[in-house]
This record gives sequence, structure tokens and C-alpha cells, in this order.
Amino acid sequence: MLLLSLIIAHLLADFYLQTDRMVQDKLKNLKKHILHHFLVNTIVLAAGWLFFYQQNDPVMTVIWPMLFITATHLMIDLLKIKLVDQFTASENMNKLWFFILDQLLHIFMLLIAMQLFYKITLVSNVNRFIQLLFEDGRQLDASSTILVIAIILILGTTVSGHIIRILLGSLPGQLLTFEGKYTFKNEFREPAYQKTSKSEKGLSEQYSYMIFNKHDMSRGKLIGYIERLLVILLTYYSSYPAIAFIVTAKSIARFKQMDDRDWAEYFLLGTLTSMFLGIVFGILLREIVN
Repeated sequence: MLLLSLIIAHLLADFYLQTDRMVQDKLKNLKKHILHHFLVNTIVLAAGWLFFYQQNDPVMTVIWPMLFITATHLMIDLLKIKLVDQFTASENMNKLWFFILDQLLHIFMLLIAMQLFYKITLVSNVNRFIQLLFEDGRQLDASSTILVIAIILILGTTVSGHIIRILLGSLPGQLLTFEGKYTFKNEFREPAYQKTSKSEKGLSEQYSYMIFNKHDMSRGKLIGYIERLLVILLTYYSSYPAIAFIVTAKSIARFKQMDDRDWAEYFLLGTLTSMFLGIVFGILLREIVN
């Protein structure tokens, strides 16, 4: 339970307490970011000692783990900043792999902290997770179930949104504001030829307009969150055909914008990635909780 709480604390500090401005200049705001991790880890570790480990020395179960987790987080972030600036100038896939590796290293440090300060070995943690997934008759207690659900929801919303943004990169301004393409045709027929000739003569003009409009990015982010939450819920209940209606609704809402091929490919890649992550987290939730 303490490990699950520390994972939630990490996700909160990394994806909720860290603003977009802090992410853009992470080195400049690194002290503030580390302070957030220091505070949330201190709260979780202190609560864990108060409720479960009062018989243990608070220095060994609160102070040293907090310093270890915060210090390793700082070292990993410094290394990531240096490597990202050096190797991922324009490659979105490289940025994505660095992001995934960064998060896995942070989780690995939490597992090491459990082994060093709480005598919970890495092997036992991994074995327990595998048993939850594959053994018959598995059952989580109520508090652990709530924590697992919270982790899955955070992964399915904020973390998944961050992954999609990294994968897609920044959309050019003209596509970001593109609403659709409209064509108007104006025809003028000569009345003098209508009675004397079977053929029709006249003038025809055609106009094409590109419609642009400024989008509210927060609204799009909210739509993505709700979309993945619905996919997770439908996957949990094995209602896979219903997921198709979500894709259809999104396609209808963006029908005019599909006239632009670049925007259509961007939309398709984002939608497929969002659906894939939602289904994966839905299956994971079903296998762990049930």
C-alpha cells in the first residue's frame, strides 16, 4: 500500500504540481519541481509511519527514504535534461522513449527505497504484481483497490495526454486553426440563347475558402480525458463495440477538417494512440481489480 501511495505522490508531483511553464524551462524551475516531490513524499512517508510503521525508527522510515527518493529524482531529471537536449532535437519518438525511461527509473527508485528502508525486496514486489495479474482467486484489499484505480485514472488521463503530445509534436498554426474548406459556385446563363439554342451558354465562377478559427486548447484536453475514461470503462466491462461510437462521434465533429490531409493524419494518429492507451489501461484495471 505504501508503494502505491508513493507512486501516486510521484504522479501528482510530476503531472499536476508541475505546470506547462515549468516543463518548457525545466532546468530553471528544477528546484521548485524537486520541492514539490520533497513535500508530497514527506506527507506520504509520514502518514505511512503514523498508520503502519510506528514501531520502526522514524529516521529510517521517513527521513532517509524521503532524502533518497528526492535525491535520486533530482539526479534522474538532471540526466534527462542533458540527454534530451543532446539527442532529441526534433525526433518525437526519441522524446517519447526518454519520457518512458525517465518514468520507469523513478518507479525503480521507489522499489529500491522499499528494499533499503522497509526490507521489502524487489523480487517480492514484482512477484506480487504478477500474482495479481495471473493467479486465480486474487483479491486486493479495499484501500489498495482504491489506490490502483486512482493510478489507472491518472495514467489514462494526464499521463496519456502527455504521451500523445510528445508523439504528435506541435501542430502548425495554420492546421491548428483550420476549420474546413468551403466551395461556392456561381453560374450566369445568357437569356438570349435559351429559346434559340438547345445548348446553354453562360459564365461559371467557383470560389474556395479556407475557414480558420482559434481553438480553446483546454477544451480539447478535456475531450481527450473524457474519451480515454470512457474507453477504460468500456474496456473494463468488455464492451469493445461501443468504443467505435466514440471514434464515429469524433469523426463527425471534425468532418470538415478532414479535407486537409495533414490535419486528417494528425487527427488519426492522435485518436488511435488515445484509443490504444485507453484499451491497455482498461485491460490492466480489469485484470488487477477483478
